Amino acid sequence: MTEVPRASLRRIWRWAVLVAVGGFLFGYDTGVISGALLYITPDFRLSAAQQGSVVSVLLLGAMAGALLAGRVADRIGRRATFGLEGAVFIVGTAIAVFAVDFPMLLVARLVLGLAVGSASATVPVYLSELSPTEIRGRVLTLNQLLITIGILIAYFVNFAFSSGGIWRGMFAVGVLPALLMVLAAAFLLPESPEWLGTHGQLDKARALVASLTNEATADQLIEQRRRRRQQLAAERPAQRGWQLLRTAPVRPALVVGLTLAAVQQFGGINTIIYYAPTIMKETGLTAGNSILYSVAIGLINLVMTVVAIKLIDRVGRRVLLLCSLTGMTVTMALLGLAFVAGLDSVLTLVFMVAYIALFAGGMGPVFWVLIGEIFPPSARAVGSSASTTVNWSSNFVVSLVFLPVANLIGQGQTFWIFALICAVAVWFVGRYVPETRDRDAAQVDEALQRRFGRRSRRAAGEQPA
Repeated sequence: MTEVPRASLRRIWRWAVLVAVGGFLFGYDTGVISGALLYITPDFRLSAAQQGSVVSVLLLGAMAGALLAGRVADRIGRRATFGLEGAVFIVGTAIAVFAVDFPMLLVARLVLGLAVGSASATVPVYLSELSPTEIRGRVLTLNQLLITIGILIAYFVNFAFSSGGIWRGMFAVGVLPALLMVLAAAFLLPESPEWLGTHGQLDKARALVASLTNEATADQLIEQRRRRRQQLAAERPAQRGWQLLRTAPVRPALVVGLTLAAVQQFGGINTIIYYAPTIMKETGLTAGNSILYSVAIGLINLVMTVVAIKLIDRVGRRVLLLCSLTGMTVTMALLGLAFVAGLDSVLTLVFMVAYIALFAGGMGPVFWVLIGEIFPPSARAVGSSASTTVNWSSNFVVSLVFLPVANLIGQGQTFWIFALICAVAVWFVGRYVPETRDRDAAQVDEALQRRFGRRSRRAAGEQPA
């Protein structure tokens, strides 16, 4: 969308904040278990294996949710899918609050995982399709911002309920944003104009665009959409959904999306956060319990995500990615050295905090921005779904193998493996990832195809409606 008046931009920002509530619950439900488990364990007499299952089953549910989300969002629409995700969040939270034993708690976490994974796939797509080009980067970064806020709020809620050990209350707070998702989908949010146009509802798409811009702009963009649909129908009449991802023109976007999804996890972020409280205790700089240590890490994540929001539409996605990954490579290598050489614990803490800040200021949010931008509109939902499925799968694999590998070869050497992955990612981004700032879908596709040595599909009319 172009020529968007200031009043309409304010409407779009309000919609974007509501959609990003899905990201908030993504963060909240992945963060709340860290405090709740301290009190669930004695109540249900959980073994170490059962504790690990309560944490990791959410990742398995998230994989399934992300895998299904694209097709559901393409079939029933972005708005309806968003509301459905809110309802699933409510169901999962209710089961957790009223859980009476370990199996019931496991089911609750699995259901919450389905909602988390689905939201992680659909929120970037929904935000992308509601946003005009000039603010799309900042709008998409809202997702990561709300994820970090969700994690931080979860830590504060955990701390607030910790004195009484009220773990059911920790889970119950999540009902409020989930209810907001359902109500927003029912009464406050519009359907994506891109989805409306793709599904033949051009009059509704035109009315929405006109309400934000003007009649002439709406006519121009809807005509572009009509021509594109006709061209795509003539060129690929039988290709829909997941089939599109296997086509040669979409394959470069898929390679970028899946690679960045894996790198975001195999770069080591979750293992660093896992070790943060232990490292902080070793420094002797901070007193208190592990929940307070987690709050400090959450604040660093939040502050640097805000910095990324300020920069992403100014300096671009590609620059942030390259700077972030380069810094992550250096700090991860230094962190590995600190463990291997037994360096001062304060220095170790500095390397760890620097790594987290560099991740949160680049790789963390930019991945979620790019998966909403690099895929052509016809494959955006399933492309985002595939990318987030790989992201959650990588998260699960890293969580599963980190401790055995660290025990086998050493913590420092394991961190060096993460550093090598970050270094390879710097090369990959430099070679294959185009800049998407201030570019519409056709221009992004043209740059992407050029980097992969392919002919552009711009003639096919892949432009946003």
